[in-house]
Amino acid sequence: MEELDLQLLKRLSKGRKKLTKRINMKDIAKEAHVSVATVSYVINKRPDQKIPMETVERIETAIKKLGYVPNLAARSLVDNKSKLIGVVIPQTEPGKQFMFHNPFYGELLSSIEYNCRIEGYHVLISGTDVNESYLEIAKKRSLDGIIIVGMHKQSYYNDLIDCQIPIVLIDSYCKELPFKSVSLRDREGAKLATNYLISKGHRKIGLATGILTKEGVTRERYLGYIDALEENNIEINEDFIYEGTVSNNYGQALSTQIFKVDERPTAIFASADVIAIGLINGFKKQGMILPKDMSIMGFDDTWLAKTCDPQLTTIKQDVAKKGEVALKLLLSNEEESPKNIVLEIELIERESVYQI
Repeated sequence: MEELDLQLLKRLSKGRKKLTKRINMKDIAKEAHVSVATVSYVINKRPDQKIPMETVERIETAIKKLGYVPNLAARSLVDNKSKLIGVVIPQTEPGKQFMFHNPFYGELLSSIEYNCRIEGYHVLISGTDVNESYLEIAKKRSLDGIIIVGMHKQSYYNDLIDCQIPIVLIDSYCKELPFKSVSLRDREGAKLATNYLISKGHRKIGLATGILTKEGVTRERYLGYIDALEENNIEINEDFIYEGTVSNNYGQALSTQIFKVDERPTAIFASADVIAIGLINGFKKQGMILPKDMSIMGFDDTWLAKTCDPQLTTIKQDVAKKGEVALKLLLSNEEESPKNIVLEIELIERESVYQI
């Protein structure tokens, strides 16, 4: 019995070896009855070699039949490309797993990954800690390029300025940096949102936002909110400016805090939809009728904006286009000076704002 079991294990082991054998160009050449060099020319699409169409088709048939998968590591040694694009989302709040809690990042990363796939690249996502060196990531993985989302501290870029790897910034407001970038009219969008609330008769308008840094998206949207109030001669009430994490949980917790005080705004502009949704859910739990008891305005127009009750009035940005444009800039071989592409915004009117 033990002898039979041993023989069975040996046969299974041989079977595994056959199954795991990596198909190479020699195997394809043998199957297609051509030279290994001809197979290489076809696989690498060499423009300087004219291969008869009948031979190309025979090789492609052999590739399909044998299930050949290119060895990306070997190919990277030949053309000096890893076919890896790094996407870095700086961790501004240590210990917070925020990356996929905000649908904005989900939409952006989906767009980048999809467009990378079309171009034959793979994506390496990193949510780094605030003190981690971004250049170290690139060196370890031999990245062909890096897309950095939402950085705001000028000092973070020092190690990247001399780096030979292409870099594109998304939603970064650091000045005088030699990188291409994609951004939004964030200040204009926040001003548009606040003016919309004013047009609906609101004068006591709050702002729910992430931590206000010296530079960055939250700062730009804060400035747009201030612009609208000042231009309409509305006094700025510091008690109506709420800073916290950009999350649904923060929105819900903030709604409880606001509900408990006597002096509260009649409308709140949330600098991100995910905060706005938290506010809506939280105020409803307190028994408030929305939007009559509290109007809520968002920013981003993520898919959640259409699914909440009431549906969210918000400032729309094309998140998918932002990812697509960033990758195009990254893969561009143009030698011209770095450029910043600024995408447009649009006000989407739904049900979450009450006319006083």
